[in-house]
Amino acid sequence: MTATTHFVFLMLPEFSHLAFSCALEPLRIANLVAGKPLYRWTLISSEGGTATCSNGSVTLVQGGLEPLRHADRLFVISGIHMTQHVTPELLAFLRRERAAGTPLGAICSGAYVLARAGFLDGVETAVHWAYHDLFLEEFPDVRLVRNVFVARERIITASGGTAAADLMLHLIGSQHGTDLATEVADQMVYNAVREGSAAQRVSLQSRHGMRNDHLKRAIAIMERCIEAPVSPSLVAEELGISTRQLERLFGRYLNSTPKHYFMEMRLNRAQNLLVQTEQSITEIAMACGFQSTSHFSKVFRGHFGKSPLSHRTTLA
Repeated sequence: MTATTHFVFLMLPEFSHLAFSCALEPLRIANLVAGKPLYRWTLISSEGGTATCSNGSVTLVQGGLEPLRHADRLFVISGIHMTQHVTPELLAFLRRERAAGTPLGAICSGAYVLARAGFLDGVETAVHWAYHDLFLEEFPDVRLVRNVFVARERIITASGGTAAADLMLHLIGSQHGTDLATEVADQMVYNAVREGSAAQRVSLQSRHGMRNDHLKRAIAIMERCIEAPVSPSLVAEELGISTRQLERLFGRYLNSTPKHYFMEMRLNRAQNLLVQTEQSITEIAMACGFQSTSHFSKVFRGHFGKSPLSHRTTLA
């Protein structure tokens, strides 16, 4: 391929500067290394003129939500509070571009915007792990994966941060060969390039130094049963060990008990849903396995020091 590839980056308010830089710089370096313009890019925003990222930096852009004349792919880049920045005008623009045949992509929480537009049902999708709970609640038909990126679908996605660099290096390699992609990575001093199938969050073994299969399986069971919690004895029974053995494993590796660890897992999911969705307190309580709002509020306050409503208001 010798023609210049044109990417358009749609940057929403509070977009991730890290993800944006990791997406753009490999393209610039590819041009530098190749000695010719393999890639060009256009930056646009919802308002046009500028785009402000989550760290307060302001980037000049070349346009707003006008129809694109030509783009080999339109990438949506967002970051925190993306639920607040999805407007009817933005969704209309994306639907118009899709109808016109513009290939789409998303970086970091940009996948949320495409899901809101209705584009990701049945599509294998990578999004930052912090938004998985939100997706599971709002978009159950999206085929969510924990990969750093997905490039084999019609809509390609990267989970955010340095995963954007992994995706771009993959695209460079696919278009212009692995030698160029490797040289670009070397110029970036980026020696840990990941394949799309790599998990985006460190494993339980990495986080806790665990090599115990029973413990990893126990936590996987808990994650599967958040909406309908099971007792430690039932977890132990599924694993084929005694409840006492299960308690010793949690004490040794996590300095916790199965019951306490499971409750923290459910409360952390509730915290994510409070911040990332507009679901009612009652809906969130039910989604996290609490039978009543009053019990949920009491446990949440005991753990976080404030009520669910206060937590949502403070972080809104």
